[in-house]
Amino acid sequence: MVAEPLIPVRQRRFRYPGPARTSDRAALEGILFAARTGVTWNTLPTAAFGASGATCWRRLKEWHEAGVWQHLHELILAELRAAGRLDLSAALVDSSHLRALEKGDLTGPSPVDRGKLGSKHHLITDATGIPLTVILNGGNRNDITQLLPLLDAVPPIRGLVGRPLRRPRRIYADRGYDFDKYRRLVRARGITPHIARRNTGHGRHRWPVERSIAWLHAFKKLRLRTERRADIHQALISLACSVICLRQLILN
Repeated sequence: MVAEPLIPVRQRRFRYPGPARTSDRAALEGILFAARTGVTWNTLPTAAFGASGATCWRRLKEWHEAGVWQHLHELILAELRAAGRLDLSAALVDSSHLRALEKGDLTGPSPVDRGKLGSKHHLITDATGIPLTVILNGGNRNDITQLLPLLDAVPPIRGLVGRPLRRPRRIYADRGYDFDKYRRLVRARGITPHIARRNTGHGRHRWPVERSIAWLHAFKKLRLRTERRADIHQALISLACSVICLRQLILN
C-alpha cells in the first residue's frame, strides 16, 4: 500500500483497549470504492471491505487532517519527476462546475446551471495533463480569481538532485482568464502567460487539462458534490489526484 508509510500509527490503550481498530487497508479500500462509485457512506457494503461507511468517513477525515493525502500526492509527483514523466516547461489551467446537492462550505449560485447551488474545481496540471493541485471554490467565483492561488498552491516537487520545482516556465489558459492585470502579475512571477484573447479560440494546447478534468470526474463522488463539508470533498479531490498520478507512473 503506497500510502501506508504516511498513515499515522494509533496506539491502543493499555487498559480497557476496547474493540480492535479497523485495519487501515480495509478503510482505504472502502474510501476508494466510495470515491469511484459515488455510493453514500451509509450504503457502503461493510461486508465487502470489513469497514463501515462511518469508519471510512472518519478515517478519510482523520488522514486529511494529518496531511496524508497531500503528502501522498507530492510523493508520487516526485516519483514522476524522477522517472522523467513530469513536464513543467508549461502548466495548463482550467475549471469545471459541479452541482452541490447539499448546502455547505464553498458553494454558490452557478452562472452556468440556472443559478443552482454549485461548486467549482480549479485545476492546474503540467504540460501533459498530470494534476499538480486542485482548488475547491464556490460555483459563482470567476476563474481568474483563482489563477494566482493555483500557481501558489503548486507544491515543491522533488525527485531529482537540486532545488525542488515549483514554477512552470509558461502557463496556458482559455479566454476566461483574459485580463491584462493578471498577465502582468504572472510575468512578475517569472512565468510567461499564454492566455487566449476574447472573441478568439480557446487555444490548441489545452486539451490535456480537459482530459484531466474528465479523469477527475471519473470518480463519481467528484461529479456531484454530496459532502456538506468542504474539507471532506477536498480530501476526496487530493486522493483522486494521487490515484491519477499513480496510474500515470505505473502505466507509462
